[in-house]
Amino acid sequence: MAHVVFFEKPGCGGNARQKAALRAAGHSLEVRDLLTWPWTAAQLQEWFSGLPVADWFNRSAPKVRDGEILPERLSAEAALALMLAEPLLIRRPLLEAAGEKRVGWDQEAVDAWLGLAASAATVGEGCPKGEKMAPCPVPVPGSAADTAQ
Repeated sequence: MAHVVFFEKPGCGGNARQKAALRAAGHSLEVRDLLTWPWTAAQLQEWFSGLPVADWFNRSAPKVRDGEILPERLSAEAALALMLAEPLLIRRPLLEAAGEKRVGWDQEAVDAWLGLAASAATVGEGCPKGEKMAPCPVPVPGSAADTAQ
């Protein structure tokens, strides 16, 4: 089984289901907070290598969802600057294992790459609450929700 570095938004229900699917398959996780990690443009660029700029973005982020930010119209430099200023814009999860870095959750691709349990329920990438719901709260550091990983 693989050791997976998993960057998440703490408290995100979708990320919780993704982590559960990986753990059910026997993978160990090193969970990191995507929102507080000290990102640099060069580090983020490593994750996004080979992907179109529009695929770098969290489509559930309020500014993207509401049309305030249009990822398809941004240069790589502009996109990175926005993400450094507001990490919620970064598509998640960010996964690193077996010498590879991946962005987002495509269950078939994750299964082919790392392997998931045959009985794993389908876990999507988008918000399980739906696009129109209020975003999940960010847990207070040290709270039960913050440590439940």
